[in-house]
Amino acid sequence: MKPAAALRRAFDNTYNASNNGSNDMKNTFHRAILMALCLSALALAGCEKSQSPQDGAAKSAAAGKTTDKHGHEAEKSGGHEDGHGEEEQLKLSAEEIAAAGIRTEELAEQEISEQLVLTATIRPNQDRIAHVAPRVPGRIVKAAVNLGDAVRAGQTLAVLDSLEVGEAHSAWLQARTAQALAKADFERAEMLHTDQIIARKDHLRSHAEYEKSKAALAAATDRLRMLGVSPSPSSDGKAVSAFPLTTPFAGTVIEKHAILGELAQPDKALYTVADLSKLWIEANLFEKDLGRVRAGADAVVTVAAYPGEAFLGRLTYIAAVVDKETRTVQARVEVANPDGRLKPEMFATAAVRTGGRGKGLLLPEEAVVLMQGQPTAFVEEHGGFEPRSVELGEKLHGRVVVKAGLAAGDKVVTAGTYALKARIMKSQLGEGHAH
Repeated sequence: MKPAAALRRAFDNTYNASNNGSNDMKNTFHRAILMALCLSALALAGCEKSQSPQDGAAKSAAAGKTTDKHGHEAEKSGGHEDGHGEEEQLKLSAEEIAAAGIRTEELAEQEISEQLVLTATIRPNQDRIAHVAPRVPGRIVKAAVNLGDAVRAGQTLAVLDSLEVGEAHSAWLQARTAQALAKADFERAEMLHTDQIIARKDHLRSHAEYEKSKAALAAATDRLRMLGVSPSPSSDGKAVSAFPLTTPFAGTVIEKHAILGELAQPDKALYTVADLSKLWIEANLFEKDLGRVRAGADAVVTVAAYPGEAFLGRLTYIAAVVDKETRTVQARVEVANPDGRLKPEMFATAAVRTGGRGKGLLLPEEAVVLMQGQPTAFVEEHGGFEPRSVELGEKLHGRVVVKAGLAAGDKVVTAGTYALKARIMKSQLGEGHAH
């Protein structure tokens, strides 16, 4: 009888007896269960021993074959990766290199000045900005300039019709006429006194009247000058009520509020003129960086509008108080803007020289292209051009610091990089269609 069948028969007999018998029978049932478990274990062990050595060897061989197969597959996979790298490396003939305008440069470590890069905003020079408002109330009868116009020092921006100016000019005309009459009387009295025709007191009285008229004319002239009006007679001899609004210095009109027909008041600026030949680059300097910079340090300013260009400036101001909320200090870089390309309110980046120096690799900015969103440079190697992902640092005068991805001695493509990128993209598109 097979062990499994005997085990089953013994279990059934014992179970029936336990249900019909006493406690002794139940104990016997428990012993039978233990015996059944032992028999089961022996049966499993016998099966393991009954297996032939040839079967084990066959299984081992099968396992080894599987391992070898996987190993072969892995080797194939590795070969595929190597093949992919070879595909990415571009092989070009001398004629193709010349046609694409490809040039290379061997990288070498250079001495680099350490810099503190600050995010900044361009502002007008507050020392060279004017809010031009009239000195007297008046109605705007002429708006001579518009937004963005370049103006010279003393140029008329608008003309107002002012009652106060008219009254002041009228008073000046009267004082001028009175002074002329008093002068003529004094000169006549002086001749008559010399000839002893009139008394000395009459001569002195005419002299006093003349001096009084001169003082009145001077006061009327000063009044016009304080109002900003030139004391000159009109062509028809009548009082002039026109008030010219002029700019104090040359610059650019950046705000205009002058509207024809409106009544202007001295407390409201009609124009804002700014001298944009020199601008302020305002930035916030973190408290922890205060010890790294000082006023007077050189700075390089860059803006997104002119990639690859740098504007030289100087750190001219560091605030004396730290903002208690942001823990920053206001800093200012002044930069020349003679051609007016930099505009107020532009975002900018200011790299301030800290004084420390080190060595690093500098790569021309035109040598870097974006491939799949990653900055990439091409290296000439083994007769071809291989793309390499690079990690970049700060920009310095048209070059960029390479933090990782390249090494000294690498021959990097500095011209024709976009031609190489186009070839790789074309190759990848071709592979996609083939699949």
